[in-house]
Amino acid sequence: MKLTAALETPRLRPEWLRLKLPSLAALLILWQLASVLIADAVLFPSPLATLTAGYAHLVAGDLLFSLAVTLARVAVAFFFAMVIGSAIGIALGRSPAMDTFFGGWLSIALNMPALVTIVLCYVWFGLSETAAIVAVTINKAPTVAAIMREGAKALDQQLLETTQVFAVPRMRVLRRVILPQLAPSFIASARAGLALTWKIVLVVELLGRPNGVGFQIRTFFNYFDIAGILAYSLAFIIIVLAIESLIVQPIERRVGRWRHA
Repeated sequence: MKLTAALETPRLRPEWLRLKLPSLAALLILWQLASVLIADAVLFPSPLATLTAGYAHLVAGDLLFSLAVTLARVAVAFFFAMVIGSAIGIALGRSPAMDTFFGGWLSIALNMPALVTIVLCYVWFGLSETAAIVAVTINKAPTVAAIMREGAKALDQQLLETTQVFAVPRMRVLRRVILPQLAPSFIASARAGLALTWKIVLVVELLGRPNGVGFQIRTFFNYFDIAGILAYSLAFIIIVLAIESLIVQPIERRVGRWRHA
């Protein structure tokens, strides 16, 4: 197993260089061609114009401050959504009666428009930080619950019964049996949650917060500053992709080792 992993690891970098870089280059070329064909620097700025705008906001300090504020909101809402959604999902997955009774509730929550939830939270709690976090959590938790429910249903029941026969301590069962089997569901819900949470946070900031990337995008919209919108959006996308590559994917590979052990 270790030898296989050692042989596979060096291949990642050549593959990244061979496929990812040409893909990104092609995207930039298409962007540049589109800006030339449209021939309107205000309506569709070029990559260089977008980079220049982003650098100006970076030097001014606005970009870093907005990114930090938005990332803080994303982290808090993501944490609460993962904890609440995982608890609900595991409970529904392990109890057919609860799943039958509350399954409809979960379906309603999954189909509730995010915009409605955000507006209601702002009406109920005011234009506050609490309302923003609650709105994002409510929108994200059902997705986590749905994924974790399916993971809990797929647990190996015979293996769990075997641990009961041999009186294996509960903490050991949790650590060695349940959590490894739920790990793929945790990773899947975390990946989906990360992609969804920051998008909802931007909407929350656009509608009712005085700072953050969403607030800045609304300001740029008022002044028809497309370059600023693209610069802030790309900066945040890069950060989210970095989190995915440097944190989520290594954790996924680590927790998946038990399958090949």
